[in-house]
Amino acid sequence: MPGVSARGLSYEERRQLAVNLTRVVTLYRSILDAYIIEFFTDNLWGTLPCAWQEALDGLNPPQLATLLLGMPGEGEVVRYRSVWPLTLLALKSTAYALAFTRTPGFQTPSEFLENPSQSSRLTAPFRKHVRPKKQHEIRRLGELVKKLSDLTGCTQVVDVGSGQGHLSRFMSLGLGLMVKSIEGDPRLVERAQRLDQELLQTLAKEEKRNPQVVQAGPRHPPHHVVRWVDPTALCEELLLPLETSAQSGTRLLLTGLHACGDLSVALLRHFSCCPEVVALASVGCCYMKLSDPGGYPLSQWVAGLPGYELPYRLREGACHALEEYAERLQRAGPGLRTHCYRAALETVIRRAQPELRRPGVQGIPRVHELKIEEYVQRGLQRVGLDPHLPLNLAALRAHQAQENRVVAFFSLALLLAPLVETLILLDRLLYLQEQGFHAELLPIFSPELSPRNLVLVATKRPLGEAFSVLETEDS
Repeated sequence: MPGVSARGLSYEERRQLAVNLTRVVTLYRSILDAYIIEFFTDNLWGTLPCAWQEALDGLNPPQLATLLLGMPGEGEVVRYRSVWPLTLLALKSTAYALAFTRTPGFQTPSEFLENPSQSSRLTAPFRKHVRPKKQHEIRRLGELVKKLSDLTGCTQVVDVGSGQGHLSRFMSLGLGLMVKSIEGDPRLVERAQRLDQELLQTLAKEEKRNPQVVQAGPRHPPHHVVRWVDPTALCEELLLPLETSAQSGTRLLLTGLHACGDLSVALLRHFSCCPEVVALASVGCCYMKLSDPGGYPLSQWVAGLPGYELPYRLREGACHALEEYAERLQRAGPGLRTHCYRAALETVIRRAQPELRRPGVQGIPRVHELKIEEYVQRGLQRVGLDPHLPLNLAALRAHQAQENRVVAFFSLALLLAPLVETLILLDRLLYLQEQGFHAELLPIFSPELSPRNLVLVATKRPLGEAFSVLETEDS
């Protein structure tokens, strides 16, 4: 998806982008703040301008991917079947122009061409127990952290929210970094320590078989710590060094791979408050879990703008995978009807129990194989209502006939969602810059593999031209 690069914007241009984003989010808030399961109960289609309805009505899913989301299929020629209203074209252009680009600046052959489950850029020991998406993420972020560590002279990396330790293991045993891993779940830490020992044994066996291809010198597995990091207070354990350099003292680099909600905010605060932390490489996610207030806004500039507020629904929408949904639209599979079915179920729930709004419906298997009335009956049972309630089959069939309208409205919301993510991440950049630090945002992962693919890189001294090293792909 096209967009603007944060790297090319001055401080003043970033502030102006925040102004533009808050204005656009305010203008289209009714779309962003809508719940698709209330499509029928709240007549969401009727909230769109009539000219938009005429342009979008009747478009099939592949046409929505091509014309609205701007993601045509391979070799497809973009052709509009009618003249779209300027206001809809303006929305589309604005969504492209103001969102941070998620397309990496490098183009390399896919690491999964030979085997879709094994990255050709990772050796076999580091692929074991790691899914393809995570293989891609730990390799790309690990290599960036190594470069950033070298550029800033860091003595230790702290991986916050390390989970099972896949990133920490690659950074320590694959790239030779000194790594402390902090994770709040003791079960994940225990699992990580077992995987550490398994990997050490595998590497030792490889060294015996082929010593010339294995790195020289002692190996240091990650040092694991069980600790919850409070986003509102400094964590002393996070700052404690594993080794102290007699010459220059401890210089820490904080990193987090999809640090959830307030955890990514905690990384920013530790970076800004602690002199021993000299660099940061953070990939955030789960924006809907940000504290309100506390997690957003962070910068004085954004907090002073009218319309800066991002309630839960907007932040939750910013976590959706636009590229993945566009692929689903191009395939036009029956799974797309799920939103329509769930919206129809909501009408039945409201009639039966008006005070019950948007209840969670546990996953109903193989929705695409069910008739709409069968889905509704199973859904009623899952929310604790009588599955044998009399159903208005004619009304359900009428809802089902509007499936493409439901998909079109959801696609509109997804088109705008990256603007919300951009505003959240831009607020973090400005927060750091307001304190005199140097902060950039780079697309680091393939968005098709990892939708939350923007890494915030911050340092306490300018890197100048050396920063471009972080944007390159290792051979």
